[in-house]
Amino acid sequence: MHILLTGGTGLIGSHLVPALLAKGHQISVISRDVAAAREKLDSRVTIWSGIAQQKDLNGIDAVINLAGEPIADKRWSEQQKQRLCESRWQITEQLASLINASSQPPQVLISGSASGFYGNSGEAIVTEEDGGQDEFTHQLCARWEALALAAESDRTRVCLLRTGVVLAKEGGALTKMKLPFKMGVGGPIGSGKQYMPWIHIDDMVNGILWLLEKPTLRGPFNMVAPYAVRNEQFAATLGHAMHRPAFMRTPAGAIKLMMGESAVLVLGGQHLLPKRLEESGYRFKWIQLDQALADVV
Repeated sequence: MHILLTGGTGLIGSHLVPALLAKGHQISVISRDVAAAREKLDSRVTIWSGIAQQKDLNGIDAVINLAGEPIADKRWSEQQKQRLCESRWQITEQLASLINASSQPPQVLISGSASGFYGNSGEAIVTEEDGGQDEFTHQLCARWEALALAAESDRTRVCLLRTGVVLAKEGGALTKMKLPFKMGVGGPIGSGKQYMPWIHIDDMVNGILWLLEKPTLRGPFNMVAPYAVRNEQFAATLGHAMHRPAFMRTPAGAIKLMMGESAVLVLGGQHLLPKRLEESGYRFKWIQLDQALADVV
């Protein structure tokens, strides 16, 4: 297949590209910084500087849309919220328009979303059937998904990736999480009771390949391991994997002072289940958190 990919140099994309190449696919990556992308990506990958010059996506068999500014890197000022939205919404709207303008459109659009679609759902067990809480992360993801679904037709199916915390050896949220543990001051955040949906990078990549190759699958998929854990369990397991203490609790007030409104990302959570992915027949490689962290730490 000829696959068009956004976010190809990000955490998920940088692991996905080699997996796609290994299966013999032809890859084109959209990047604003062509030189930087060329340094990071395999020489077999074609790099597009943008899609403004494209009139359609004829000749593209599949689109995988992973672009978006990291959500937890900065405090959520109104300007930052706008950047977070626009970095996701604009490219998704452009891709959907090009798909709809194609006489031979891509067979599938696999488009990013996040577990934040559900907002802070507390103790409730959450599947793809739940509508989510009306918070900023839900508003961001709901619009993001709606723009992707505009590409859906009898010739193009759309899959939505409601992704939890991705665990990988380098990059992503885990790199930041490990720092206080390295300094000996790691531990639970706030009450520690909030659920933390997670997924190993192997299952994230394999899950995307699964959706790519199963022509009957469409709609939202919770990209999380089957067993969500509470924050205090995650902290204890991470500390054990790093051979570091994990008893220094960070008060919720301190987190709110540091992060402002975005503190909900770590003080809130979702008890997510990957119901639709498992029902489709996908089998997770990494189910237990201790084994997943032992692999990536």
